[in-house]
Amino acid sequence: MAEVLSIVLGGGEGTRLRPLTAERSKPAVPFGGKYRIVDIPISNCINANLRQIYILTQFNSASLHVHIAKTYVFDTFSHGFVEILPAEQAMDSERSGWYKGTADAVRKNFIHFRAQNPQYYVILSGDQLYRMDLNDMIRKHKEAAADITIACTTVTREAASDLGILKSNKKNIITEFLEKPGPTKDIADFKAPDELKPADTRGDRYLASMGIYVFSAAAMDKCLDNELIDFGKEVIPDAISKLKVNSYIFNGYWEDIGTIRSFYEANLNLTTLKPDFDIYDEERPLYTYIGNLPPSKMNFSNMNQSIASEGCIITNASITNSVVGVRTVIEASACFNGVVCMGADFYENEQQKHANHEARIPNIGIGKGARINGTIIDKNARIGDDCRIGIDNLNRQDGRYDGYHIIDGIIVIPKNAVLYPGTVI
Repeated sequence: MAEVLSIVLGGGEGTRLRPLTAERSKPAVPFGGKYRIVDIPISNCINANLRQIYILTQFNSASLHVHIAKTYVFDTFSHGFVEILPAEQAMDSERSGWYKGTADAVRKNFIHFRAQNPQYYVILSGDQLYRMDLNDMIRKHKEAAADITIACTTVTREAASDLGILKSNKKNIITEFLEKPGPTKDIADFKAPDELKPADTRGDRYLASMGIYVFSAAAMDKCLDNELIDFGKEVIPDAISKLKVNSYIFNGYWEDIGTIRSFYEANLNLTTLKPDFDIYDEERPLYTYIGNLPPSKMNFSNMNQSIASEGCIITNASITNSVVGVRTVIEASACFNGVVCMGADFYENEQQKHANHEARIPNIGIGKGARINGTIIDKNARIGDDCRIGIDNLNRQDGRYDGYHIIDGIIVIPKNAVLYPGTVI
């Protein structure tokens, strides 16, 4: 029996992250060389000792199931679990079928949630990068006797255009909600009171919903006793006029990594001297699957401001401002600059390499003399010798091409892609 039940919203088709979500769900997308996006909300829960966790998803969930099953195994005495609840067919028509939205997904799984008899629900997003003390948010929710508490961060007017904006008084009570106001709408009335802004903030700031909520169980029942399908667009605006809805001001780092551009930049930020998100925090670690891989091996290579995950073999290469994922093999004279390489799911043996040679396809990894800039390379990609990717000053237009994509100016090499020797992108 759980006082607090945590629910991670795994998202829909993940169209903003395609082609990375072509064969996997959004929470299963690799991040930071060795993690998966889903590890972020789950780790926040575990660090707050919230160990009853459900993940709601419905698209390409096979690899997510494997990751969760291998990684999050609690002892039998803690009553902890991390369980995936995909959309399902059921005799009950109200539970059957695809999730229509975030609120609909929660409603359809009440049969599972109510069996735990929770007093509070924590709702978390599956595509954000942050580290939050969820216990502090829950404590303030209880102290305020709130029905709903919404985690908020202060943003500029420009950033407010694509977010849900809240109006909150000095007592943290939310009085109005505006979903994605766009760049031209006058929202001056929504400026955050000085008392709610960080002390070092300059200029106008607005309170943006982070998509992280605490619901009292009775409030959740009341809010979903209808046909509303989305928390941000429908449930929260409807609840503000009927229930006590509070804001919880979060002053730490928070980033939506649900687009190719934000995903790429958040990965590379990990390589900076002082990254915004600290993956080296021993007190609040980021958990993931322990693959028992060997240490990475650097043979006469130069790595500058980069991350190399376990199991890599890098030979006479130059790596700058890049993330190198697990089991990445980089051959002689290759160069990376601003590359997010997700690595490989397995090593190829000599027999497989011989078969590759006979079939005239490159081995998994990065071939000799390859030069790559400004690129995301998904898992198990085969980059042939002397490929030039993002090096030449070509007029690259966003779109889908033979063997690669360009999105927001970033080249994306899909999972299992093959680029033959000498390819120029």
